[in-house]
Amino acid sequence: MPYSDVTKQLMAESLKKLMKKMPFNKISIHNIVDGCGLTRQAFYYHFQDAYELLGWIYSNEALEYGRKEINYKTWEAAYLEVFKYIENNKIFCMNTLHSIGRGHLERFLFANTAAYLTNIVNEIGIDMNVTEENKKFIVDFYTPAFIAVLAKWMEEGMKEEPLNIVKNVVAVMDGNVKKH
Repeated sequence: MPYSDVTKQLMAESLKKLMKKMPFNKISIHNIVDGCGLTRQAFYYHFQDAYELLGWIYSNEALEYGRKEINYKTWEAAYLEVFKYIENNKIFCMNTLHSIGRGHLERFLFANTAAYLTNIVNEIGIDMNVTEENKKFIVDFYTPAFIAVLAKWMEEGMKEEPLNIVKNVVAVMDGNVKKH
């Protein structure tokens, strides 16, 4: 791992540790660098602010599956991985959800979900006569739905089994994209 990535990872670990104890909006750059033994100068060399670090964490840690190819056959497992990441990082993700950093989580999920759905819709549409306008509509319709299901699960205390949720989403979605 390049030195720059190691430094960023140290800062990320410091922020995640701090977020187990206090809300994101109460954490300062000073807190972050104190927690990992780095300087403010080092922090600002890599990030503009704590929000950018938060975004980096979600881009580089969350959704590890994002480095894998997601297609029509694998999207269900990939969606389940999102739930598993959130379960494994519950305090961090819930703190993000309930803080002013919530927008970062939602923007990250929205951008990634839209990109993956676009790939899936394009894959399905290869042998079909689907207009670009219809493809865009499908992605625009399902992206917020996927995120809303995930956010609702989090807001309700993550009590329902993720596999059940994903199976319900599959039941609703299965075949509908192909029909459009």
